[in-house]
Amino acid sequence: MKDFLFKLEMKVRDYECDLQGVVNNANYQHYMEHTRHEFLESCGENFGAMHEKGIDAFVSRVDIQYKNALRSGDSFTSCLNIRKDGPRLVFEQEIYRKPDGKLATKGSVETVIVDNGRLTRGEYFDDMLKRMEQK
Repeated sequence: MKDFLFKLEMKVRDYECDLQGVVNNANYQHYMEHTRHEFLESCGENFGAMHEKGIDAFVSRVDIQYKNALRSGDSFTSCLNIRKDGPRLVFEQEIYRKPDGKLATKGSVETVIVDNGRLTRGEYFDDMLKRMEQK
């Protein structure tokens, strides 16, 4: 496994699996979203507080590649790195099955900021990244 900025341990729940006994494809996106939220919370960011200030983060694009299926009861590590690309903050995410370390899924999630209903050039992300570097 390569180096990541943030990692989150999770476990597959029975209801997340389809008839074939593997995690339904949509749930991988849920795992990635939960990881992004936990990462941002660990950096002092909060979507509710942001919204109260008129600032909203939205996913603008998702690309997911499925590699090795997770099954009910599997433990896994959801990982992410971030990079700024113009006005977007891009989350590069990977999910690794435990204990064998096989890559289950990898994806790229692009996000944008809307400030009081207007799409921004990503200044909020710039400020957030500066705050993260100072910690």
